[in-house]
Amino acid sequence: MIKVGDKLPAATLMEYSEVEGEGCSIGPNPVDVSKSAAGKTIALFALPGAYTPTCSAKHVPGYVEKFDELKAAGVDEIWCVSVNDAFVMGAWAREQKTDGKVRMLGDGSAEFAKATGLTLDLTARGMGLRSNRYSMLVKDGEVVSLNVEAPGKFEVSDAGTMLAQVKA
Repeated sequence: MIKVGDKLPAATLMEYSEVEGEGCSIGPNPVDVSKSAAGKTIALFALPGAYTPTCSAKHVPGYVEKFDELKAAGVDEIWCVSVNDAFVMGAWAREQKTDGKVRMLGDGSAEFAKATGLTLDLTARGMGLRSNRYSMLVKDGEVVSLNVEAPGKFEVSDAGTMLAQVKA
């Protein structure tokens, strides 16, 4: 499992864009994790799935609400990673009003989740292999803090905890 001091794994996530800009075409665009994290401070949080109850009611809205405070504390970008395709993440982004605040990144084949060692097997619940719920503060591609939730919990990966860690 990834730990504090480790670099983010080399992986490609997918991001849905509704408008063209800065080299991104409309539709799914690849996001090279290593290149995109270079030189930035990133508040990254991952969750089991788009549109799931805790994720939609608490996890994503918390980061949207704390956007200004996280930016003021030195966070360059906020990333939400989920084992869903870019189309689902794009639709969920519209519903959650994350535009310009939280980058909604799809890990459709769970490659990033597998590479971090933070997977959650929800096959028995009909959801297959997913990401565990966690957050991490990343500086220049290196994990500075890591907050992994116990199964079924939402206590340490929230935006408030991340904000406290960024300010520390």
